[in-house]
Amino acid sequence: MAIAGATGFVGRRLARRLSADGVTVRCLARRPEAVERRPGLVPVPIDITDEDRLVGVLAGAQVAFYLVHNLEAEGDFATLERSQALTFGRACRRAGVARVIYLGGLYPDDERLSQHLESRREVGQILRHECGALVVRAGIIIGSGSASFEIMCDLVSRLPVMVAPRWVGNRCQPIHIDDVIETLARAADVDGDREVDMAGPDTLTYGAMLQ
Repeated sequence: MAIAGATGFVGRRLARRLSADGVTVRCLARRPEAVERRPGLVPVPIDITDEDRLVGVLAGAQVAFYLVHNLEAEGDFATLERSQALTFGRACRRAGVARVIYLGGLYPDDERLSQHLESRREVGQILRHECGALVVRAGIIIGSGSASFEIMCDLVSRLPVMVAPRWVGNRCQPIHIDDVIETLARAADVDGDREVDMAGPDTLTYGAMLQ
């Protein structure tokens, strides 16, 4: 297997979970030194924009996870995400990767999306078109290191009073990181070229979660 984004919040935990099952995982990362030193984890330095290099790295892999996000990148992150998804999708197709799994965001189909969620949606569409990816749409992930969750924790711990923005009325279905990892680990057995939703059982507003 191969994981692009193996040193991130989800990627690091997924690599650990797969290696525990005896799976050899190629951990694609800009900083391979950040990959955990565990049996079965193979650090691979990669520039996600280098398609030919990606083809070589992905050759022989039956499953590839795409966990690359650029929300914190300077400039137009959506354009960067679009370009990287196109490159990765083409590389997977050329390398003959049988299954590609992308972790995207859970969003309503009938509402205008934020730039962040719109980019997640577009990346999923690109990967489906280029390599028949399975797009797993997740709600807000609960766990230490989750960007969305950490922001909410910071708001609660630092602001005794807050003028509530409009988004506190938005509904979400949070899911714990352990359930995310288990779902992704099993997703290798699910047919691709479609979207599936991954969410916890409770539908809450962000305001309720803050409370």
